[in-house]
Amino acid sequence: MKRIPNAFFVEDTVKAEDPITMIRCRQMKPNPFQPRRYFDEEALLELSRSIRIHGILQPIIVRKNHRYYEIVAGERRFRAAQLAGLQEVPVIVRDFNEREMMELALLENLQRENLTPIEEAEAYEALIKHLGFTQEQLAERVGKSRPHIANHLRLLKLPQVVRNFVDNGELTMGHGRALAGVKSSVKIEQLAQVAMQKQLNVRQLERLVQEQAPKVKVKPSIQLQALENELQEQLGTKVTIKKTKQKGTLEIDFYSPADLQRIVDLLLGDE
Repeated sequence: MKRIPNAFFVEDTVKAEDPITMIRCRQMKPNPFQPRRYFDEEALLELSRSIRIHGILQPIIVRKNHRYYEIVAGERRFRAAQLAGLQEVPVIVRDFNEREMMELALLENLQRENLTPIEEAEAYEALIKHLGFTQEQLAERVGKSRPHIANHLRLLKLPQVVRNFVDNGELTMGHGRALAGVKSSVKIEQLAQVAMQKQLNVRQLERLVQEQAPKVKVKPSIQLQALENELQEQLGTKVTIKKTKQKGTLEIDFYSPADLQRIVDLLLGDE
């Protein structure tokens, strides 16, 4: 397949001399590789009213597949035509194989920027999985940065219920990215519920995620462990050394006022 340039739309390739055929709606099926699951009902109704008055001004692009015609471009018009009660619609039949169908459907929808963040992420995943793109190749192909691709793919790590929240707009992509860093699926769902109930913005959710992250206990180095053991022997109590870069703290346990005085005397060198 030839390289498809950025901002390519199948309908841009339609020529005046292309034969237009009227096909019955019942003979047509959506593109099986269509990444978009949600179609704005109000916008479809508005388009259907326009179609009743003016008809379909731009033919739908399809390919023949056995007894049916699969829609390559124009599914929104097809759905609106059905709402308008049309029995048949104008189409241009093109010869595409399945690989081309997938790439055209995914790339065109990505270029139109009318997908939800989850739909966009799933489209990227499909292009990488089925067409063998790397993230770098995909970024170049759709005119996005590699971090943009990577950030969307991270959303697919979320539990399905939270992906649904992002998909229907209850949570933003930013919320999804903040939650994707949490390892526990149960915790992700709990934090998502809190974010929606308290209407947390992304920054507030990021802070909440950080606050609830399990504290990683850093094991002291061999040198620090040796110092701890030496001090514990000299002072006769538990000693803990905590070091962060160039700074740190020294903790000495005592168990009674008399024990504290004993330790102070040892530190000050008093007999």
